[in-house]
Amino acid sequence: MTHEDVQRWLDAYLDAWKTYDRASIEALFGEDVAYRYHPADEPISGRDAVVASWLGEGEHEGASTRDEPGTYEGSYRPIAVEGDVVVAVGTSTYSERPDGPVTMVYDNCWVIRFDGDGRCREFTEWYMKRPPAGA
Repeated sequence: MTHEDVQRWLDAYLDAWKTYDRASIEALFGEDVAYRYHPADEPISGRDAVVASWLGEGEHEGASTRDEPGTYEGSYRPIAVEGDVVVAVGTSTYSERPDGPVTMVYDNCWVIRFDGDGRCREFTEWYMKRPPAGA
């Protein structure tokens, strides 16, 4: 994987998260992916289970809830690429309503391992909510 390959994947991830398009989500992940929303979680195993989790169809502890259209934005970039292992960082922002003011900001760090086809086979997320400005 190159930085450019990873950035394309991250951009596709962002698009898939914003649209909740099943085919776009499926295209990101290998069939045997292990996906963790938090480092200590047992992984969600398998592409079908990960897709179901993203779409709010599964009972996966710690999974995010589906964001209303227009209330989420993100920006992510790779900071380290070593073979098939990537560390990416970024920011996720949330609003209470589309085009409303940002109400929450999270700083993210992801460790991702890719398969030979450029699909994610392991994903672990760390995130931290920023305190309100002036706090």
